[in-house]
Amino acid sequence: MGNASDLFVSNISKENDFLMGSIYTIFGVLSLLGNGILLFVAYRKKPSLKPAEFFIVNLSISDLGMTMTLFPLAIPSSFAHKWLFDEITCQYYAFCGVLFGLCSLTNLTVLSSVCCLKVCYPHYGNKFSSSHACFLVVGVWCYAFIFAAGPLAQWGRYSPEPYGTACCIDWKAPNTELLAMSYIVSLFLFCYMVPCTIIFVSYIFIFLTVRGSRQAVQQHVSPQNKTTNAHNLIVKLSVAVCIGFLVAWSPYAVVAMWAAFGDFGRVPPMSFALAAIFAKSSTLYNPMVYLVFKPNFRKSLCRDAAQCRRQLCSCLCSCEPRSPERGSCNRSQHNKDTCSSGRLSNGLPECHQACRHCPEAAAGCLATPQRTARIMTGSTHSEVAVSQLSNEFQSDFL
Repeated sequence: MGNASDLFVSNISKENDFLMGSIYTIFGVLSLLGNGILLFVAYRKKPSLKPAEFFIVNLSISDLGMTMTLFPLAIPSSFAHKWLFDEITCQYYAFCGVLFGLCSLTNLTVLSSVCCLKVCYPHYGNKFSSSHACFLVVGVWCYAFIFAAGPLAQWGRYSPEPYGTACCIDWKAPNTELLAMSYIVSLFLFCYMVPCTIIFVSYIFIFLTVRGSRQAVQQHVSPQNKTTNAHNLIVKLSVAVCIGFLVAWSPYAVVAMWAAFGDFGRVPPMSFALAAIFAKSSTLYNPMVYLVFKPNFRKSLCRDAAQCRRQLCSCLCSCEPRSPERGSCNRSQHNKDTCSSGRLSNGLPECHQACRHCPEAAAGCLATPQRTARIMTGSTHSEVAVSQLSNEFQSDFL
């Protein structure tokens, strides 16, 4: 179809396009790091993942998919002040945006229903297993794919955004096409109103159930109480993610309905641009909430980071050359009593090179945690612990 750079020209100022490109760049980097770390932590703690956390992982996958497919196209187009790619790429961009956006919203809807089942109906909720979660995850993707593939099958239509540097659903088509009108109505009802209603009703039931049983829970401290607390934490974090997602996408939904059922010519292109920025910020909320506020995810992340740091330290200690003047610690059976840099007053070998840079290596060089030094004062000397010396004296001594 040829290059569409002459057809898709930006309808907002160059300054606003540059600002959008800068914001998209920041969002893209943060989303890539946040969702990547969240998926890494989930992979490391895979055996202990709860069924409800499967939806958190799936949400992170859809957010990462949106980041990797949309941002590399939107960022250069914003900086160039026009759509840089052809019409087929425009269709691809719009399809991926709708697919991953609907997948995220549907995923949050199922998550709220599962949380409601576990909290309000624990007899049935406790039977919810990982296989059930996997089945629902597949259903989420199928549901989103049906509506995302509609415009490709001529049910609705994809076209450039009104601001010109991205693509999405053609919101002005309902003014002239009945089939496009039916698609927009179905999309609004089944992919926005119904999910939002289910989310709202689910958390209302959860709130009423938790408030009604709070006194009973406080009076009993038992393993079941710990399980209840864990469920409550998942519910609170799920509410936070849902609120963030809905706040991010609601401006775009309002502007889109205004364009579809009102006078499209009166909708400012900058309104769509600002709404698109809010919508793309939804990829940041899930990793931010779960990595910062969920204890087991945070502990897993800290543990993995500490392990990587220890491995890096061990690698640096083993690869760093050891000078003969400062000596080295030989851990072999024949040379375990020698340390060429000198000995402490307690007769233990001192290790300069490895022990200074790697605390774990120091444990192998020193048999006791207490190190002493013999201090000469005039003609007399006294023995004191190294830890009692000043920081500057410790540095010179060690």
